[in-house]
Amino acid sequence: MEQEKVETPEAKVKETAIETAEPKKDDAIIASPDLKFVNEIIKGGGESLKKCYQCATCSVVCNLTPDSKPFPRKEMIHAQWGMKDKLFGNPDIWLCHQCSDCTAYCPRGAKPGEVLNAVRKLSIENYSVPRFLGKAVGSPGALVLLFAIPVAILLAIFAGLGHLNLEAIRNEAGKIAYSALLPSIYIDSVYVPIALFAVISLAIGVCKYWKDMERATGLALKGNIASTITATIWEILEHKRFEKCNITKDRKIAHFLVFYSFIGLAITTAWAVTYLYGPGLMKLFGMKPFSWMLGESPYPLTDPVKWIANASALTLLVGITLVISNRLKNKEKAGKGGYYDWLFIYIVFAIMATGILSELVRLADIAILAYIIYFAHLVVVFFLFAYAPFSKMAHMVYRATAMVFAKYTERET
Repeated sequence: MEQEKVETPEAKVKETAIETAEPKKDDAIIASPDLKFVNEIIKGGGESLKKCYQCATCSVVCNLTPDSKPFPRKEMIHAQWGMKDKLFGNPDIWLCHQCSDCTAYCPRGAKPGEVLNAVRKLSIENYSVPRFLGKAVGSPGALVLLFAIPVAILLAIFAGLGHLNLEAIRNEAGKIAYSALLPSIYIDSVYVPIALFAVISLAIGVCKYWKDMERATGLALKGNIASTITATIWEILEHKRFEKCNITKDRKIAHFLVFYSFIGLAITTAWAVTYLYGPGLMKLFGMKPFSWMLGESPYPLTDPVKWIANASALTLLVGITLVISNRLKNKEKAGKGGYYDWLFIYIVFAIMATGILSELVRLADIAILAYIIYFAHLVVVFFLFAYAPFSKMAHMVYRATAMVFAKYTERET
């Protein structure tokens, strides 16, 4: 009787090491270390990079890596040599979801998950348009300037409107109203161009990344792009890949709540825009506005738009609190994360906190405090969306692009 073959962990390590080994002599490449790029990875959160001695444990324990040319071992080689061309055009740096199983099981404490996170930060910076904003968002020294821009813009508008005396600002009914402090026309004149800038900038960066993936991988495009995009969207909506993580499996719930709270807030915004501009547009076309189009805010708590807004805000509160809790709970095994990670977390937390507090203080009829909190809310919302193409918020778009490419080229398992 033929004996059944049993794959031992040692055999799997050996097989993975062979799979990710350096090219044969005929395929050998000459590499010169880019020490500047290596130092940028180290400064960006990959300070443990030099501890890696290429044992391939990281690729063995990863449940997300494809069987062919698995990550993150080869990425650790490229990072140690500063081979940024091998990294930036690589879909695998984004197929990694930073489960941190590799970091937890690394016998040398090289923290591959943190290293790849630093590489992703530098990748976003590389594809940023304009490039200086990519560098600024990733630099602690530029934080004050980045916040000063929206503060200066908003204060200039308030001064021009004569709205610096916060206690005196009330609506026609004598109530606190944020639309009285900053009419919608001024909000739209600032935030709509910001949104367009962010979308265009991110689109240019993603297109450059796609071309680099085609060039770097040499993989042929296969299948139907529309069905591939649809499959990727469904996978993102279901957050299925997080289920394959072991060390940070709890992240699925936290990311799920934050993700869907933003969808809820986007629906709220679109609904409020309909309330605001719907009556005027209908009158323009000779139609009678619907009675449910309420016009300017504030809206009553009994209105459906408030239900969705408040439910989304509470969901965001729970979600971002879990994100912070999981980070702190798993910092010994998964790494604590760097400035770039925590900046995004703090901004999302600030948006949630100022949004909830601005409603509560308005209902309590404390004008000065309400308007100050609302001003802070406008500033952090500006920060989130104006700098989205350069911050960790862009991860979702770049990762989705890499997932589409991997499916489209049959790169995945």
